[in-house]
Amino acid sequence: MPVIVDRHTTCLLPADLEKGVIILFDKEYRWTSFDVVKKVKSIISNRLKIKKLKIGHAGTLDPLATGLLIVCTGKMTKQIESLQNTMKEYIATLEFGKTTPCFDLEQPYDKEYPFEHITRSLLEEKLSLFIGETAQVPPLFSAKLVKGKRAYDLARKGDDVQLKPAKIFIEKIEILEFNLPILKIRVVCSKGTYIRALARDIGFAVGSGAHLVALRRTVSGDFNVENAIKIGFFEKIVLPLQA
Repeated sequence: MPVIVDRHTTCLLPADLEKGVIILFDKEYRWTSFDVVKKVKSIISNRLKIKKLKIGHAGTLDPLATGLLIVCTGKMTKQIESLQNTMKEYIATLEFGKTTPCFDLEQPYDKEYPFEHITRSLLEEKLSLFIGETAQVPPLFSAKLVKGKRAYDLARKGDDVQLKPAKIFIEKIEILEFNLPILKIRVVCSKGTYIRALARDIGFAVGSGAHLVALRRTVSGDFNVENAIKIGFFEKIVLPLQA
């Protein structure tokens, strides 16, 4: 069984890191997933004097999203693909009536739409259409590759790029709060599902527009964010091993 580093971990040995561990992080707002990996590498290199160690994450989170980010070290990096392929759970907050080019708050509003007609019954009817296997067009501001280049780089240059729909699977969408123009939902979905794109599609489905104002990944496979740690906690458990 792999060593799981979570809020119950009190000490982390260099031998464990090299053999391979799974670290459950609660990613901070505005951090990129690469920022987390980079910080982990820095801590391990500077404090444990381990210079060469494979480290990677299992599933990117957008900078404006928080929550569960799984980081693997050593031989456990070979498990990244299988960890990515598991079902995920997100808590998402949408705002109706406005859209942005990236479908979240990273860019300013570009259009406004009416939203006063949206009712809970209309929402429930339209949300049911997204359950099961569907084809979703990824956000242009994403890390999707287009002829060897990242889609977000092309989008920022103003290039006209059309991304192909990708098959996704949504197991459940549950309404947690509904107070116009705000909607809070819980989404259980497959790898590759863009919740920003889902916000876009829900807005259009109810005859309005919408964008994502908050997103938190709460579950990935068998792992829950309730057991995840912050970078500060990780620093503390490796501190006693400093040479």
